[in-house]
Amino acid sequence: MDNESTFVAPEGVYTVIDEHKPLTVLSAYGGPVIYPTKVSSVVVNFPATKQGSAAPAFVQLLGGNKETKKDKLNLPKEREDGQSLSSSDTPDEGDVPPSTQEHASTSQEPHTLFSANPTVSGKKRQAARPKNSIRTTSSTFITRIQTAEGLSKTLQSKQGDVTFLFYNLSKSWMWLESGSKAKDPLAKITFSTHPTCHDVNATTASPEHLDVIIGFSSGDLVWLDPITSRYARLNKQGCISNSPCTAVRWVPSSSTLFLASHADGTIVVYDKERDDGAFVPNDPVGKPSDPMGASLSEDRPQKEWDPTDSIFVTMPPWHPVTSGGSFASNGKPDKEKAAKNPVSHWRVSRRSIVGNALHMAERIVVQCLAPTDFVFSPDVKYVGAISEDGCLRVIDALAEQYVMVFEVSMTGGQDDLLTIFSPWEQRVVARCQGHSSFVSALAFDELRCDGRTYRFGSVGEDNKLILVRTVGTLLIDNADLATCSGTSQAEPSIGLNSKSPRYHTAPSRNEVAVVQPVLIKNIEGDLLTATSFLPRSILTATKAGHIKLWIRPLALRARAKSRAADIDPLH
Repeated sequence: MDNESTFVAPEGVYTVIDEHKPLTVLSAYGGPVIYPTKVSSVVVNFPATKQGSAAPAFVQLLGGNKETKKDKLNLPKEREDGQSLSSSDTPDEGDVPPSTQEHASTSQEPHTLFSANPTVSGKKRQAARPKNSIRTTSSTFITRIQTAEGLSKTLQSKQGDVTFLFYNLSKSWMWLESGSKAKDPLAKITFSTHPTCHDVNATTASPEHLDVIIGFSSGDLVWLDPITSRYARLNKQGCISNSPCTAVRWVPSSSTLFLASHADGTIVVYDKERDDGAFVPNDPVGKPSDPMGASLSEDRPQKEWDPTDSIFVTMPPWHPVTSGGSFASNGKPDKEKAAKNPVSHWRVSRRSIVGNALHMAERIVVQCLAPTDFVFSPDVKYVGAISEDGCLRVIDALAEQYVMVFEVSMTGGQDDLLTIFSPWEQRVVARCQGHSSFVSALAFDELRCDGRTYRFGSVGEDNKLILVRTVGTLLIDNADLATCSGTSQAEPSIGLNSKSPRYHTAPSRNEVAVVQPVLIKNIEGDLLTATSFLPRSILTATKAGHIKLWIRPLALRARAKSRAADIDPLH
């Protein structure tokens, strides 16, 4: 029964039900493919009943409709310099759903890296929209825009859960609907430089609003809302970092904060609503620096920075820890410490942080050695980062310090294995075989994780899709675990006060258990570069943008529907 469009896993049969093939003429996407295709997705719940027909959409690019004037009245007012005013300046209500509002931090709460922005006079602050209209932009950064015919009516007719997919190909970025019979994407934007990575904010996603961050080879970042057809540029022309952007991820449960990694070994914390500030990161090779980023006196002994021993943090003057909120006694912002980007700047390696090959579950981290990546733990306390120097770093995101560093391999090079770490046990617990070339990407299948077993999949340059199942007793002594995305009753500590050594060398292959895959599926075509597990299907994508959706067996689709019903009783 196994063929090009079908494979049999232990839980049942997977079949291709949807394909998105790129055009053979690559000039339609801005030129040849240099950076591999990456795919991000989000599930949006559309109401069962229509709530008006004035929802703004990309159809405005085609000339708008009768409701355009009404929509413009609801948009944030703009100053003469073209920047949109924040909601504290425009107290109109109903502009942003309540779910997208940041909660005000009280005076008793310490200011940390991921603290909400302080508010003035106790007013709740609403999230702003991107300040520029794609429809009227004169920027040369965006070269072409194409939208599906009747997009506004298409979005208004949606009901229930709809899965949107976003992917890059050459210099273009596409938005499409999973399972749609339409041949063309909902929208395609072509830029003057190559998109390299992107992520969509699941916290703020709604039928009226989507927050997407796109990273580029120039280091630029674009905050885009494809529904309202507005965008804003961050790190413009590489003013904060001109190194290619290699990965971007929204901070879970935050409506404004995201992290971007660059090819020079840095991770930068951004706020989508802030302008770029005048910022120059400190040089770890030069004079020693204090936590405020100022250079210390030359009579102090200089110590060369060891990237396996400490993270090199450059705190700008408006950093939430050093600024203490940046508000004067009269309640007005301190102009010298007015919040700008970046929020913080981390140098974690001398080599690149790139790729899509690192994932954290509740108790384990799974990583492959070909590309590298960074990812949040489910509780948002830690960030795991893997770089080309062959080390996995577990970072305390709030303290901005290393918790531990794992040497992935004794040679620091690339291989064809998946490595499973247990930060709580501070060791490598298993390695997974099956690939015969470099691994490109991996992801957890949360529908197949129950706390005692974990399921994840990977794709590689050998054009193989591999599914791996690991048993909790192999990984962790504590058998009473929470689900992949849940929380634990007894949380083991991996904090900074741990007495165990911070740096851990790579064990030999004879010292670590080997896990065999439950499925190896060869997929013909271009090199595989992306995979993810959606509620109803498994997604695979090639470097040239050929996307396949493999529908799950009926039993798993029923489980996904049941889990959605548990989350939303009205669904």
